[in-house]
Amino acid sequence: MPENVPTLFSDPDDALKRAPGALGTSVALAMRQEPGPGLVFGVRLAGTADVADTLSKIATLPVQLVVVANTPLEPGTGGGTPTADIVTLANHVKGPFGDGLERMGVAMLGKGDTDASIITGALNSDRMVYVAHKSDEDVAAAVAGTIGGYDPHISLLLKKVGVSSAPFTAQELFTINGSEGESSPPGGQNVNWLVNPALIPGEGVYLGEGYTGASGTTDKKYIDIVRTLDDITYRLKASLIASIGELRISRTGLRALAGEMEAVLEPLRRSEVIDDYLVVVPVLALFDKPQPTPEDLELIAKARRERFAEAMVRITYAGAIHRLTINLTFE
Repeated sequence: MPENVPTLFSDPDDALKRAPGALGTSVALAMRQEPGPGLVFGVRLAGTADVADTLSKIATLPVQLVVVANTPLEPGTGGGTPTADIVTLANHVKGPFGDGLERMGVAMLGKGDTDASIITGALNSDRMVYVAHKSDEDVAAAVAGTIGGYDPHISLLLKKVGVSSAPFTAQELFTINGSEGESSPPGGQNVNWLVNPALIPGEGVYLGEGYTGASGTTDKKYIDIVRTLDDITYRLKASLIASIGELRISRTGLRALAGEMEAVLEPLRRSEVIDDYLVVVPVLALFDKPQPTPEDLELIAKARRERFAEAMVRITYAGAIHRLTINLTFE
């Protein structure tokens, strides 16, 4: 398998055969999750490993989740300096990327590590997912496979992960998650954990939460929120690609554009993926004015000269309002 060349795998046994070592083992582990991803790209590092260079090679690939194979956030336990490769991964997934190429990164803490304080600075991102565990396997790859096996809007809480991991004690879980009261919102310190719940029949390891690595009040706290908004943004842009060159900046053209966007969002509302939505095209509001002012006419003329319009979409999902802005170039 050549170095720094993305290779597509559709079978875990093929990954083990063509990419022996940590890479093939991690790819196979991701694909063997139930449900799991149908396709996984693997990229072997060069002899002189440069993760930043390797990640640049996949910047244009249509991937949703990125993992540095068998690489913990910090070797050993007890807090310390983050692994440079995981910091590089966190910076990579922040983008910016081309349309439809937004992605998330998944990383695991060191085996048995419960110290969330290591996740600071560039690592605090709603495009990263961190997992605490007590396993000898590549938990990051397994969790990425689990996430990739579900539709974007499905919560990752208590989803099965196909690895072996010893349980955390109650005190260790308290250290990982922080305190939560009966009347307080969920705690969380940007780290998920693996658990074997007593109330779920049989033996198995499950994801104890669905947190992202977000820390700011404006960041998205849950994995499904990030994935759902990415999915909706992609759907909206993909629906407009074919028609944007045919439409004109006019009342009729902009109404048709808004209608196409609503045609994407309405099925999601009816199937209860999202709670509600609103599409606003500011230039269209100027066309609809019965008596536009000279300033309004100038803004319309400018939009026509530059062949540019802005569309804003308000989406109500998971009890919160999210806003998407799509810039449209009529060429």
